[in-house]
Amino acid sequence: MIPTSSNPLKAGHALRPLAILGAVSLALALSACNKQDDGKTAGQQLDSAIAKTEEAAAQAKAKAAAEMASAGTAMKNATQSAEASGKDMAAKAGEKIDDLTITTTVTAGFAKDPDLSALKINVDTRNGAVTLNGSAPTEAAREKATALAKEVKGVNSVDNKLVVKAAG
Repeated sequence: MIPTSSNPLKAGHALRPLAILGAVSLALALSACNKQDDGKTAGQQLDSAIAKTEEAAAQAKAKAAAEMASAGTAMKNATQSAEASGKDMAAKAGEKIDDLTITTTVTAGFAKDPDLSALKINVDTRNGAVTLNGSAPTEAAREKATALAKEVKGVNSVDNKLVVKAAG
């Protein structure tokens, strides 16, 4: 029905659906201008987004696994280093104990000998090397101190710095 100028109500009523249809078409056209239509359906776009998310998750998992492996290697190295350090410290402690044992044994041997006085002879031991300082009553006692120290297990050498002082 074509509107006529003789009936103005009918003319406005007929144009209203055309105006609404034009406005909707214009709105759809304008909203489509902001979208990039890459030819994918909404389902395909969702699948693509899920695939990208899964790929990012896989990369993050691989990175985390690599970092954990690196941390594991670092922990293993630290453990081995600590173990080696512990063994080294134990060996040094063993040397100190051995040196202490040597010093004690030599001093005890001097105390048992009537010619030597443990109070006048200082015995120092380092890595099995014994050093004797102090005084001895006679040259024979000085030589006897060297011989007694050499008999002790673990003694490598004896540096006798005893000075002979006659009892007076």
